[in-house]
Amino acid sequence: MKLLKKHLHTPYSFQGKSFLQHFILLALLVVAILFASPAHAQDKTAEVDKIFNWANQETPGCACAVSQNGKVVVSRAYGSADLERNAPITPNTIFDIGSVRKQFIAAAVLLLVDEKSLSLTEDIHTYIPELPDYGQKITLNHLLTHTSGLRDWTGLLPLANGKPEALTLILRQKGLNFAPGEEWSYSNSGYVLLTEIVARKSGMPIAEFLRKRLFEPLGLKSTSYVVDMTAVIKNRAMAYEKQKDGYKLDMYWGNDRGGGAILSTANDLVLWNDALKNNRLGAFVSEKLQEPAKLNNGRQLGYARGLFLESFRGVKEVWHSGGAAGYHSWLGSFPEQNISIAVVCNSDAKPATGLAERLADLFVSYKTPQDPLAGPPPALTGDTLLEAKGKAGLFIHEQTGETMRLALDRDRLRVAGGPGLVPLSKNRFKRHGAFVQYMSQDQFELNFLSPDQFELKTMEGKTAKYKRAEPYTPSPADLKALTGRYTSEEVGAFFDMAPGKDGLMGKANDAAGPGFALTPVKPDTFQLGGVLVRFMRDKTGKVVALEYSNPVVRNIRFTKLGELTSQR
Repeated sequence: MKLLKKHLHTPYSFQGKSFLQHFILLALLVVAILFASPAHAQDKTAEVDKIFNWANQETPGCACAVSQNGKVVVSRAYGSADLERNAPITPNTIFDIGSVRKQFIAAAVLLLVDEKSLSLTEDIHTYIPELPDYGQKITLNHLLTHTSGLRDWTGLLPLANGKPEALTLILRQKGLNFAPGEEWSYSNSGYVLLTEIVARKSGMPIAEFLRKRLFEPLGLKSTSYVVDMTAVIKNRAMAYEKQKDGYKLDMYWGNDRGGGAILSTANDLVLWNDALKNNRLGAFVSEKLQEPAKLNNGRQLGYARGLFLESFRGVKEVWHSGGAAGYHSWLGSFPEQNISIAVVCNSDAKPATGLAERLADLFVSYKTPQDPLAGPPPALTGDTLLEAKGKAGLFIHEQTGETMRLALDRDRLRVAGGPGLVPLSKNRFKRHGAFVQYMSQDQFELNFLSPDQFELKTMEGKTAKYKRAEPYTPSPADLKALTGRYTSEEVGAFFDMAPGKDGLMGKANDAAGPGFALTPVKPDTFQLGGVLVRFMRDKTGKVVALEYSNPVVRNIRFTKLGELTSQR
């Protein structure tokens, strides 16, 4: 190849050379072109195959595609699409792409905005008047950028009786997680409303709109929006969950996730990326899809509209992942190098994101030196490590009652379920890295005022104090006061609370089994993982309600109906 490159960049001179000599040189050049390029491609293919060598005809697997400069250079498939019928996955096999669909929904909205049928700044009540009035203006842009404050219906559904449809559940909500534009929090609810808005304004079902305006014009022949997942779909891979003794089917058959799903192939997905790169839906759509979102305070986020905007090993990356039961997918591009990668899988055996990153290692040229924030923070040693151990524990926001747990993980101090913390001085720490999924990408600092109290300072300079949770053991009388049935019209559900061994035992909607154990954090506040339950009292001190929160749902009120009439 070095010889070939030399000839390709050196102008020929016929002076002093015979016709035969020139003919031989040209023949050698043609041979080099014919044989060198396929050999290079074969080398890449062999390396790609190694990434997926865990999949075979007895297991589920994946399909992948890579495009460079608009040309598909890898299109490979591995494993079985149907374990019962021994049907192999091929490049034409169709997968449920999960939340990768969001960029397609966003593009549909932006097409209508470009045509002046919709407005990014219009209050969405204009389009969905039956949505409750929250006393706050929510715009299409808020929905597209996950800054609306709408509770994520996927965090509500496990509580609800009878599994109501997503739109029905969303329209029941009387409160928001936060004021629109103040924070970023991933909300599938916003995209359920967006599909409804597109259907209403275009006058056609969302599946038909996407087919006519996106899939057919862009040549995505194997891509469709499917409302009824029980329909017969040719070339569809079944999805599976890996268990100790093999695999079992793991698919969403019902239409309980917001109006349907997009099914596609790896090849179609990289074609989609290339179409956006070339503005085939118009410059406005492509630009707005990848325009960073901003909060009300001006903070720019690593999220646009249906797409994450990040840096992978120092290289700009635009991506989104998806999961739908056993289906897992990842679609991303490295626009500075004009490379697109798609991975679609039909089991949870291997995460699609990790597989895509290994593909990126083969095709993307990384910057040197790489971004130091891309990896984990450095491990602590000596006195710094000893001091960090004393700072671990559960802390409570002094104004809101929200909790934050600090933990030591492989000699690194970090927020449990969140980012690592890097020491700036003896009692000051700064967040390591910046991903939008935690605290809206805030580059906050923690300043310990004492071993039991710290001040959190946002990147904009606002401060809040957290105090260490003191050990608390409720008395039998305390637990009895909290015992009873609590109901919520917003969710259409109820909780039964009763004394437990070390706290409270809760049960939702007469579910089978012993229920779930809630650990006391402080008086009237209990926790289970990411779930926080706070009991509310009236002016006389009587317990009248509880507020339920989880990572995507805040402060759902359950009103107390009365004491339990019998012990469970």
